[in-house]
Amino acid sequence: MRSQCALYVDAGYLLAASATRVTGTSLRSGVDVDNGALITSLIAQAEVDSGMPLLRVNWYDSGNRAGGLPDFFQQQIGLMPKVKLRLGRRSLSGEQKGVDLRIGLDLAAHGRSRVVDVMYLVSGDDDLTEAVEEAQNHGVQVQLIVVPNHASRPMSVAKHLQQAADGVLLADGAAIDAAVRRRSIPAELAPADLAPPAAVPESPGHTEEAPESGATPANAEPPSPDHPASVPSPSILAGKKSTGLVPPPPAATSTVAWSSDAAGSHQSSEGIEISSAQIDAVARQVIDGWCKAASPEMLARLRSEAPIIPGDLDRALLVDLSNVSGVYDIPDSARFELRERFWVLVERIKLA
Repeated sequence: MRSQCALYVDAGYLLAASATRVTGTSLRSGVDVDNGALITSLIAQAEVDSGMPLLRVNWYDSGNRAGGLPDFFQQQIGLMPKVKLRLGRRSLSGEQKGVDLRIGLDLAAHGRSRVVDVMYLVSGDDDLTEAVEEAQNHGVQVQLIVVPNHASRPMSVAKHLQQAADGVLLADGAAIDAAVRRRSIPAELAPADLAPPAAVPESPGHTEEAPESGATPANAEPPSPDHPASVPSPSILAGKKSTGLVPPPPAATSTVAWSSDAAGSHQSSEGIEISSAQIDAVARQVIDGWCKAASPEMLARLRSEAPIIPGDLDRALLVDLSNVSGVYDIPDSARFELRERFWVLVERIKLA
């Protein structure tokens, strides 16, 4: 039997991290993705690195339709040659269910059966560390392929997972930039002349590691991809179109710059401070990303559900703040301020 390699793609990680690279926030709804081009790039990298033909791409995500069924885009992915769609489900709150378990079980089972000689795992989730080690125990090599930031460093990858893997490869940044495109904000939600937010200050202890499980999920949907995310840095790129958040308007044509109302900080268990400036900037980034795919009707529905933040938005807020600050377990006080700031800014979105 000839040697082969296989890809195991955590779509939540890939799309959220790619959105972060392109837009600055992990909210997947803020980007449009050419999934075919992205998958083709990963296949080429795996085959070149291993010197082996690809057996299969296993694509893991939560089904975006009721009952965990695939949406149109996921169906198109499943129709691609050598791509196996492996779907979990989504809870009523928007949380992914069963995705990590499917990845872990497949890694362990395929390693035990020696289905392939080299596994390429596209993920940064610490929860998969034990599954990687189980596959390795059966003589299979497991390499990570991770999304790089613009400084060519791994983005949102847990240290334990990096240590367990046989190697860490950076995905092709140019291919990601070509396949993941920023959405524009609907004119109804974004005044054209509003100034962009200031750059997000990073904590001295900032790293690119993913938040640990149980703190801020690493396989955010991003939501996702795909969505905007928040690396290489959470700063808003120069010239980026504004989110459309404004203070209560004295006139319909008012134009103001972003400003922060808070000036405090929060101490994490790791001894790293999270500043109110970071919280303010992350909240603005996530809302900016959400506005790219929103409509006035969606805004009205979001406001009507206050103070409950939809699962994908809440997850993006926590993941982005963790990426920015380098704090894996965001303290409750910072979570409270982040969510409170989110609602303050939501009320400032201007409708045409």
